[in-house]
Parts: sequence; structure tokens; C-alpha cells
Amino acid sequence: MGTTDQYTFRTFPAATAADGSADPDTAAWLDAERRGFHDNRLDPAGRAAAAARLVADGRQLTGVYTGDSGPVATFASFTGTLNVGAEDLLPTHLISNVTVRPTHRRRGLLRSMMTENLRRASEAGFPLAALTVSEATIYRRFGFGVATTVGHSTVSTGERFRMLVPPPGRAEYIELTELARLAPAVFARFHAAHPGSVDRHAATWQRITGELTDSGQPDLSVYAAAHYDDDGHPDGYVSYRSTSDSNPRTLEVLDLIAATDGAYLGLWDFLASIDLAGLVDWKIAPADDPLRWAVADWRGITQTFVEDWLWLRVLDVPAAFEARGYLPAASGEIVLQVSDALGYAAGTFRLRVADARASVTRLADTDAPDLTLDAPELGSLYLGGVDPLTLLAAGRLTEHTPGAARRLAALLAPTAPVYGTSHF
Repeated sequence: MGTTDQYTFRTFPAATAADGSADPDTAAWLDAERRGFHDNRLDPAGRAAAAARLVADGRQLTGVYTGDSGPVATFASFTGTLNVGAEDLLPTHLISNVTVRPTHRRRGLLRSMMTENLRRASEAGFPLAALTVSEATIYRRFGFGVATTVGHSTVSTGERFRMLVPPPGRAEYIELTELARLAPAVFARFHAAHPGSVDRHAATWQRITGELTDSGQPDLSVYAAAHYDDDGHPDGYVSYRSTSDSNPRTLEVLDLIAATDGAYLGLWDFLASIDLAGLVDWKIAPADDPLRWAVADWRGITQTFVEDWLWLRVLDVPAAFEARGYLPAASGEIVLQVSDALGYAAGTFRLRVADARASVTRLADTDAPDLTLDAPELGSLYLGGVDPLTLLAAGRLTEHTPGAARRLAALLAPTAPVYGTSHF
């Protein structure tokens, strides 16, 4: 990647050695990345397993080095698919594992890694880059905007919990081996149904089954159940553990995936039926949770926090918006002028929508726009999960044509609820 007077930047594919161990560069990168996120150190077997997961994802690793020491900063990227409301999932450039040692901050290391990585993604033809973040104040400067949110929800499952309408199908306990077998197919159905969903990386499946722990031993506290439709086909699952030191006892949901609305409610009905537990806690619930409307007592569901989840960065405005799905009723056009410090989304564009498809034309910068906005806001609006009227009220859009924000909201209305659970 390059060298400065003090730092050397290297990008390389994650790799394992012939004996299955992590190769030296990958092992040193893993140690630095785990230190950055305050994760426990890995023994050789743990490094080998972690490296194998990085290889399975196809991650490209970037490290920043001084002399012969290990990396003082880390960065990774790989390709995944994003549901953008269209029939086809969109290949998307995913960014992860970003750390900088506190002793080497404010020296431009993150900016150098990010700008170089986005340049490569743009040259490779990706319309979008995406990330999930541990700190929410870092990535606007690189053109990323919050596109989806999740809710931290606690549900009281005592005697007042009651569904207004009994959910279809049935739920049953399953062994974790059975969860590992059926979960990917159920998730694939969920992924295909929800704009904002990103497919999962290798570590996710091991975490939800309790297989992935720092000790290298399975987490025996994890339990699972599957939901089956009326024909007996699996259409949802949940994995969870109990926190016995709380009063009342709380069930911590690790993963809850439903391919249908009925399966979603059925899984909650199952969780509420578990004896000797009074609360269910889930940190990745839909921010606008249909469960509140399905139960007799709305107040039994407490949403303690709404968290930014998926951040999107538009790299190619025409390609991104022409790949997106649109409602059949959406029809019309609007002219957007986008400012972008890195240049990728900068320009004036006419977005025309008809027959559930869009065409985007780049105009001269002298053409009058209906709306002006910056690249992070374009990323936020892309999936339709953020209302242009909200951004207008927040001062993040400038409306030049009266009613333009409302018109844009109609054009970008999502084809289904915008929601995803994958963290990377």
C-alpha cells in the first residue's frame, strides 16, 4: 500500500499455514486487532480458528507498521451482499476490524487506510461501501451515513404477556447441531425479504450456536428453538441464554431470525412461555417493532435505546440508485445536488422512477437542483429507512423546490421494512 517517513502500510489476504495455523502476518494482525477491541488474547489454536474464519470471508487485511513490530493500526475489507429492495442482492464492499493504537492516533493512519480502501472499492466497481461501527462519530467524514437502526428491547413475559391473535405454526426446542444445519437457509429467506440486511460472515454462525468462545470450549449456556409453519417447514429460529444472577431471571437473545411475520410473533410467544424467566432482552430488535402491536400490553415492551446499525457510503450514484428496488406506485423525478469531499458521489443528478425502476442522469453542475445534500445524507436516504422530511427538519437537506423532500420520500419508499441484524 505504501510507506511514509515513519509508517509502512501493507495489505494482504488473510491466510493460514499448511498445518492450519495462522500465518505469521495474519497472527500478528489478529493480535493487534483484538487488543484494539479489548478482546481476550488468543492462544495458537484460537488464532488458527480466527484466521480460518477471516480466510472463509475472503478478508483483505491492512496493517500499519513501524520497524519490525506488529501492526499499530488494522483495517479489513471483504465482499458481501446487501438487500437494496430489488430482486437481486447487491454485491457490496464491507469494511471492518478498524483499530488504531492510542499511541499512534491523530497521525492520519485511519484516513490513509480508509481513503485508499475506498479508492480500490470504487475502481473495482462497487456502487456502495458499508460498515457497522463501535464509535458513531468517526465515519461521517468519509461519506458514510446511518441507513438502518435497531432497538434494544426488554420484554416482560410475566402473566400480563398475551398475544392478541395466536401466531400460526409452532415452536420447538432444537439441539445446537440442528440450529447450525437449518439456520443458514432460514437466514437466506430473511435476507431476501428485508432491505438493509447484509449477509453473514463466518464468525456469526459459530457465535449464535455457542461454538465460538475465547476459551475454545463450547458455551454450554446456549439453547435454541425453531419455528415451523403450518406445513412443518422451518421459518424461524432463536438462540438464547439465561442470566440466572438477575431478578427476575432474564433470557438474553443471541439471535432471532424469522422468514415470515408469523414466525417472528411465534418465536416471541415461545420465549414468553419459558418458565422461571420474567424478562427477555434483545439488543437487535426492529426499531419499529411489530411486537408492540401484537400484544395486549404495549407497556410490557421497553425500548431502552435505538442504535445506529448499518452505515452506507455511495460510491457510484447512478449504479447504486439504478440497482435499488422501488414500489410500483412510485413515479416521478427529482434533481439532487450532492457534495462529497472525497468526490465519489459529488455532482448533480436527475433521479427518474417509473414502473418500479430508476434511471439516473448526471447533469451539469449549473442545473438547478430540487434538493442539495451531502454524501452521508445520501447514504442515509438510500434504502428508504430514513425519511427525507426528518433530515430536512434536522437541517441536513436544503430544499430549493417546495415539497421536494416529501416527493423524494415517495420515490424512495422502501419495498419492505428496512431492517437487518448482521454486524461486521
